[in-house]
This record gives sequence, structure tokens and C-alpha cells, in this order.
Amino acid sequence: MTVEMDILDGLRRVPQVLSAMVLSIPEDRLDLRRGKGFWTIAEHISHLAEVQVMGLDRFQRFMKEDHPVFVPYIPPAKTDGPSTPHRMNITDALEQFADYREKQVLLLEEADSAIWQKSATHPEYECYTLFIFTRHVLMHDYWHMYRMEELWLTRDDHLAVE
Repeated sequence: MTVEMDILDGLRRVPQVLSAMVLSIPEDRLDLRRGKGFWTIAEHISHLAEVQVMGLDRFQRFMKEDHPVFVPYIPPAKTDGPSTPHRMNITDALEQFADYREKQVLLLEEADSAIWQKSATHPEYECYTLFIFTRHVLMHDYWHMYRMEELWLTRDDHLAVE
């Protein structure tokens, strides 16, 4: 199995890991803001669901364009309140995440080795390929899941500042 297939396998498994973790968190903890500037667990879940649209678009562009040029992803700014993701219904967010992830994986399964190494331009990164972006998506998923678990279980005096 190639490392690309390992990453795809990881992407394929995230929806189940995410759902199982979220469903184990007491509901009264989902909207608890643990500190100034901290996202809530529900906001992390919502963010993961919302960015899947952008992710699918980037994957499609890698598949179709010779050398895609990307702009940094900047979530829509709120006009009032803290700069946090829109809070989605948790069931809807988990379903949206899973639906988009399935579309992403099905698309990526069609990529050959040349597409996996196709380069793109992104102002934030020195090097940007489909492989790098796909690995980035997997790490992004797990970073947010780690943060959710940390917000759920870590005692206040040990909670890392975001």
C-alpha cells in the first residue's frame, strides 16, 4: 500500500472516529467556552463540517487544472461577537462532514501518481501538491478532534491556550 492509500484510508475513517467521539461528549459540554478566544467543541465540529466544501473544491481543481492557483481559506467574518465558526446543529454537521468526506475520497481514489504529485500555487506554502493538501486535510481533522477532546476532558489549570 502506498502512503497515498494510507492517507486515503485515514480520511475514509475520520467520520466514524469523529462521530463516535462527539456522541460520547455530554451535551452540556458542547457549547461550553473554556476561555477567552477559545472555540467551543460545537464550533470545532461546525468548522470541520463547513470546510469540507472548500476541500472538495480544491480536490476537484487538482483533478481538472494543470496548475491550480489557490487563495488562503478565510472563513466568513461575523459582524457581531467573537471570531468563531457558525454553530451548526451537531447531527447536521456530522452528516455534512461524512457526506463531503465520502465525495472527497471517491474523487481521490481516481487520482493517478502524476495527479498526486501535481503542483499548485498557494501563497501560504512554499510547496503545495495534491499529496501535501490531502495529508494536510487529515492532520487538520485530527488537530481539531484533539482540541475537542482537550476542551472536554482537560482540567482548567492544564488547558493549553489557543
